[in-house]
Amino acid sequence: MANPQEVRPFSGQVALVTGASKGIGAATAGALAAAGAHVILTSRDAKALEAVEEAIYAAGGTATIAPVDLADPEGAARLAAGIGQRWDALDILVLGAAYFPQLTPVTQLDSREFNKTLTLNLMAQQAMLGHCDRMLKASKDARIIALTSSVGQTPRAFWGAYAASKAALEALLVAYAEENRAIGHIRVAIVDPGATRTAMRARAYPGEDPASVKPPEAVAERLVALLGEPFLTGHRERVNQSA
Repeated sequence: MANPQEVRPFSGQVALVTGASKGIGAATAGALAAAGAHVILTSRDAKALEAVEEAIYAAGGTATIAPVDLADPEGAARLAAGIGQRWDALDILVLGAAYFPQLTPVTQLDSREFNKTLTLNLMAQQAMLGHCDRMLKASKDARIIALTSSVGQTPRAFWGAYAASKAALEALLVAYAEENRAIGHIRVAIVDPGATRTAMRARAYPGEDPASVKPPEAVAERLVALLGEPFLTGHRERVNQSA
C-alpha cells in the first residue's frame, strides 16, 4: 500500500481514462492512481470498473467510476457534464476505448460493423475532445494521450476498417494539437502500444501465445512516464516490446 506521506508526481491532478475496465486502460488507470492522480474510470462495464476502482483503493490510490457507453451519441456529453459538476479542470485524458471489428476484405465490409468501428474509434473520440475541451483548457498543463495502432499508418490486408478508423483518429488529434499549439496549455501525444497481451490482441491473433507479448502494465508504465515528461504536442511513439 502506498505511503500516505509519500509525494507522488501527479498528486492533486485529475485524470480521465476511457476503456478503463480492462487491459491497457485498467493498467494505466492503476499506474496513474499510484502516481497520485485521482482517476476517473469509464467504460460500458460497471462491474469491471468497480473491480478496477477497488484495486486502486487497495493500493492506496483514489478513483471514481463513471460507466458510460461512448458509442451513445450523448455518452460523452453526459460524462463531461458529470465530471464538470465535481471538478473544474481535467489534467490528463487518456483515450483508450476502441472497437475491433472483424477482419475482412474492404469489398466485403459490413456497413453496420464499419459504422460501429467509426462511431467508437473516431466520432466518440471527437465528442470527448469537444466536451472535455473547457476542462482541459482550465488545467495549467493538460496532457492527452490517444492510443493508436501501426495499421493507422501502414494498413494491412483485411484490416481496412480498423486501419481507417485509426488513421482518421490520428489526423483528428494532430489537428486538435495544432489548433491549441499557441493558445493554451494542452499537449497531445499519439502512442502505438505495440503487441500487448489484451483481449483485443487475442481476437486479432487467436493462435498467438499470450506470453510472447508484453503485458498491459508495460504499456501503462510508459504512458505514465510520458505524461510526466515535457513532450512536445503532436508527439508520436511506439512502446517497445517488453514481455
